[in-house]
Amino acid sequence: MTIPVKAQDHQHQKADQGHILDRLHASLSLDAPVNMVKQVSDTRARILYQSFGIKTIRDLLALYPHRYVDMSCVALVQQAEIGKSYTIFGTLYEIKQKRPKPRLTLVELSLLDESGLLIVTCFNQPWLADNLHKGDRISVSGKVEFSYGFKRMVNPLIVVHEKGEAETGIVLPIHPSVAKIPRTTMRRLVNNALSVVRGLYDPLPLSLRMHYRLYSRYQALRGVHNPVSLSDATQARRRLRYEELFFLELELIDQEQKRIAGISPFQHETQGRYQKRLREVLPFTLTQDQTEAIAAILNKMAENYPMNHLLLGDVGTGKTMVAAFALAACADSGTQALMMGPTEVLVQQYGTTLGPLFDQVGICWDVLTGSTSIAKRNEIREKLSSGQLQVLFGTHALLEKEVVPARCSLICIDEQQRFGVEQRQALIDKAPGADILSMTATPIPRSLALALYGGLSLSYLHTAPARQGGRTTTVCHFSEEAIAYDALRAALERGEQAYVICPLIGLDLKDKQDDQSGSGEQEHSSAFEYATIEWDLEHDEVGDTLSAATLHAKVLQEQIVPGAHVGLLHGKMSSQEKAQVMEDFRNGSIQVLVSTTVVEVGVDVPNATVMIIEDADRFGLAQLHQLRGRVGRGDLPGSVFLVSRSKAPQSLERLRIMERVDDGFALSEYDLSLRKEGDIFGNRQHGRSRLALVNVIRDKAIIEAAYHDARMCYNGTNLSPEEHKLVMYELKTRQKART
Repeated sequence: MTIPVKAQDHQHQKADQGHILDRLHASLSLDAPVNMVKQVSDTRARILYQSFGIKTIRDLLALYPHRYVDMSCVALVQQAEIGKSYTIFGTLYEIKQKRPKPRLTLVELSLLDESGLLIVTCFNQPWLADNLHKGDRISVSGKVEFSYGFKRMVNPLIVVHEKGEAETGIVLPIHPSVAKIPRTTMRRLVNNALSVVRGLYDPLPLSLRMHYRLYSRYQALRGVHNPVSLSDATQARRRLRYEELFFLELELIDQEQKRIAGISPFQHETQGRYQKRLREVLPFTLTQDQTEAIAAILNKMAENYPMNHLLLGDVGTGKTMVAAFALAACADSGTQALMMGPTEVLVQQYGTTLGPLFDQVGICWDVLTGSTSIAKRNEIREKLSSGQLQVLFGTHALLEKEVVPARCSLICIDEQQRFGVEQRQALIDKAPGADILSMTATPIPRSLALALYGGLSLSYLHTAPARQGGRTTTVCHFSEEAIAYDALRAALERGEQAYVICPLIGLDLKDKQDDQSGSGEQEHSSAFEYATIEWDLEHDEVGDTLSAATLHAKVLQEQIVPGAHVGLLHGKMSSQEKAQVMEDFRNGSIQVLVSTTVVEVGVDVPNATVMIIEDADRFGLAQLHQLRGRVGRGDLPGSVFLVSRSKAPQSLERLRIMERVDDGFALSEYDLSLRKEGDIFGNRQHGRSRLALVNVIRDKAIIEAAYHDARMCYNGTNLSPEEHKLVMYELKTRQKART
């Protein structure tokens, strides 16, 4: 029977509509509760959430395999060569369980195929004796060995096959698992989830997928969880890495767009008299990096768009002087600027460094800290609110409600990572529409900076001014630390000064002896926790060998340098006490400073030429690099000694790169390269990183591509309306999932 043409068209339309509805249902199911997946009971759903933070099908499909076992090399027992890895299929003939030692169980399996017998030995896996049965069809994957007349495998990967299942080599994904949901069950749940979302829409624009030759979303999910080959898994991960980064960059852009919505920006003067005069009075020549950073920042400030710029500078590269030109641009524009630093010592140094230059230029400035007198504080507030004060440097004191600028057009935050989000926002709220300049001496590679701060524009300072004396770094085992202290004594004899850094605050011995309540032990523990948080130490446990700063200072004063004045600086001191110690060190009344906390980043003591860092292996390379930046800042060369008690060769080798490399960004890349995939960002939730597949060192090219592509796609450039809707829907769905 011939179907009329109109009827055929109607059938095709119904089929197309059904196909569209199926795809829409699959796409929406991605964010459905995980108990919608077959075999995910309420109990299993609760376990998945408690163990992995899994609430939706999307979360389950983002639980990527740890690794893959290539079982594609299939052989018969007789063909398998000794010393090589194979997958062998066979029938389970016999199961024996033995206990040769009290804490050792051994399960021995006899596996028969058409060519011979293979003995499989499994240590400490007693459950196999209960889960496997004679006559089961199984495959084992591992290295073939030979002993006692038989070919054998020890602790191979064992897979039980259903009756009639095709016996071909596979690539087996190894998923994370918990006791109540073993790997085989987890793999089955993931495959059930894949069947739910088969045919879902792909949020990545087709043009991008074609340009980079990326899998579709479903291909990638299928390939990462159930690959047909290792190459298939690699291509799937490549697509998913790009997707993670693309939507992360979109989210960072979206956050920035929301920040400036409805704000009237300032357009600054970039060729004004204050800036011109500042260049004329500089007592030194700016580096090329500084010149380029100043130009980039001033260009951003001149735009009719609120600037949000991050200046990343290695230690000693002159970030403060770059900021000075941004502050001068505000004066040229008839507006004001607020610059906030994390400590009084550092903020006072702004005044010491920039104050005389601003005085010569004619810029009105002042400093506000917690220790500023009430009379002076009131005077500063009045000048600021009247517009008379053009630049105000300050600590957290700037956040006080009474500090109200008349017309602030620039917020500058130094060492921005040391302030909380709410603190930074409180300062920004004092100046709606103002440009924002953030600065940090933490060496962050560009790839990581784009992933963390992709919504901001960036500038880098790599090169230190030529006037600095430079420094050398030497790694010493504890048994050789006399070399370091000989150098310290020699420096003191030359009239120079030194730092000694210890990673733990110690207890006063007398207090410890007098304490009978156990509070001393508690204080010791909390002291270490404080140091850990401040330094982000890479530590295992508190050991007896860990240097206690108070005891160390006492030994230095009484035995090593009895003729010198040894000072002590630690995080338990008040701001005033810290400031006084640093001032005494700066003016030379303290010759050796023993410190447990960050020796203020950016603080200059040109006469300090030696630094000894005890237990250096407990610090990250970035922290060590920031610390050693405190010496060699003047005309005199500096010497840094990294002392380690570790006997692990890899710990010393990790430190020895400090002897060869003096670039903080290169060191940061090396430090990051030693970390595991997905362990870079430190923003885990229920054990998983927000970027589960990305490694910022390996994936530099993907990060750069995603960074630029996201900017093109955010406003729909080169996208169809349907593609732009899909992109923005995916972005909002991801944002909603994290709230």
